[in-house]
Formats: sequence, C-alpha cells, structure tokens
Amino acid sequence: MAIYSIKDLEKISGIKAHTIRIWERRYGVIEPMRSNTNIRKYSDDDLKRILNISILNQNGFKISKIANLDNHQLKEKVIDLCLDHGNTNIQIESLVVSMLELNEYKFNNVLTTSIIKRGFENTVEEILFPFLDRIGVLWQAGTINPAQEHFISNLIRQKLIVAIDNEMVKEKNAKQITFFLAEDELHEIGLLFYSLLARKAGFRVIYLGVSVPFEDLKAINQIQKADAFFTSFINPSSEGDLEALLKSYKEGLQDTPFLITGLQVKNHGHMIPDGFHLISSASDFRAVLHTL
Repeated sequence: MAIYSIKDLEKISGIKAHTIRIWERRYGVIEPMRSNTNIRKYSDDDLKRILNISILNQNGFKISKIANLDNHQLKEKVIDLCLDHGNTNIQIESLVVSMLELNEYKFNNVLTTSIIKRGFENTVEEILFPFLDRIGVLWQAGTINPAQEHFISNLIRQKLIVAIDNEMVKEKNAKQITFFLAEDELHEIGLLFYSLLARKAGFRVIYLGVSVPFEDLKAINQIQKADAFFTSFINPSSEGDLEALLKSYKEGLQDTPFLITGLQVKNHGHMIPDGFHLISSASDFRAVLHTL
C-alpha cells in the first residue's frame, strides 16, 4: 500500500491542501493516519476517495452532500456523471480512478460513452492521449505501480487492436509504411494508433512493434521495402543520443522518409535532421500521408 502526503493529494487531485484540511475538519471526508510527529499520511483508499470527491465537486455537487456518501455511492455518482456528461476532464479523471482501482467495468463505461459521442479516433486524441500524460505525472508522484500501468495500457491496447482488425481488409494503396519502436522503447499505444490511421487511409502496414534492433529493421526492409518509416520516442534521452540515432537511421535507410513522434522529439524538435517529419497530431499525420 502506498502512503501519500497531503501535497501528493493536492498534486494528483487538483484540490488545494488547505481545502483538504478544511474538508477533513468540517465534514470528515477522510480520516488520515498520523505520523509520530503528527504529520498527515494518506492511503490508496484516501486518494481514490478524494479523486471521486474532486470530480463531483467540480461539477456542481456541494461538499456538504458529497461528504455523506460512502465510497460505493461516490463511485456510482461518478459513473452516472461520466455517462451523462461530455466534459473531457471528468472522463480523464474517471480513467485515472479506474486505473487505481483496477476497475475494467468503469474503464469500459467511460470509454464507450466517449466513443459514442466523439467517435473512436477523437476519443483516442482527446481522452486517451491526455490520460496517458496524466499517467506520467502519477509515475513521478510515485502513485501507481507497474501492475496498474500495465493493466490500463493493455485495456487501451486491446481496443486499438480490435479497431485495427476491422481495417485489415481495406488496404488499397500500393505504398507501404513500416511501424517500429527503437531498442528499449516499449510504449506502443501511439504507434498502434497511427498504424490504424495509416490503414484507414489505405496504406499497407508492416507493424514490427517494440524494441526493434537497427540491424533487424534493415533486414526487414530488404524483404519488404518501405515507402516510409514511422517511429516514436518516449523514453528520456539526451539530445546528442537522439540525434545520433536519427542520423544512423538516415544513413542506413537512405532515400526513405521517416515520420517521427513522441515526447522526446517534440522536446528536441530543433535538432531533427533533414528527411524526418515531426508528427504532432493525427491531422498532421493525415496531411503527410497525402504527400507520400
């Protein structure tokens, strides 16, 4: 069980520490543990309760009413709110709670509602990508463990694979894009999404997945020559290491366009060599596809 400070709760929930203290004293919304020096300490259950309270309070529920709800009633209210409301922040916060609780039912409810309202592709961009950014914040705060991240990532991955499966027979364009992640890159949700968009645009797709050695990439390209490569960089790396890797790709796979995305290339966009196209959004990717 993780232990959180009141500052951790403030960072994760967005509720000021001062407000949390007032709610504790006035309404008894949670009862923190205390250290030997009387410092507040909070549990996983406290964090989940505060997140649910935050969602309801931000959407018009009075704290005096929320405080009387038990944890089950809180969860039910949040689920009802997600099903009836189009606010993206509510749905992102609810996905965070579903991850912390390992609650697949809640995850599917939130996602299905968004897909009905926005469509699958917009849901990925407007809900899932910001949610994945939130996961990064939670990692920094030490709030989630690998099992929770794997749980939610695999649920998202399943949804993308089902969507990709529906596009498998629709390849009409003779041009081919090879999708891969470099060695030690393991975050493939963005890669899967962009491969889906390529299939929907009629391109043939060779999907190699995560952590592909450069020599293997060159060998695959001799068997099925790509008209373009697509890759993503999420793991932290120095500007020099990233630049050297991109140059090695360009030297080893000459005359083939590279489409690249991910946090690292967005942070180091000024040093991207010629022949590489930075993809910052789905609309950007679709525009580039028209030029291939």
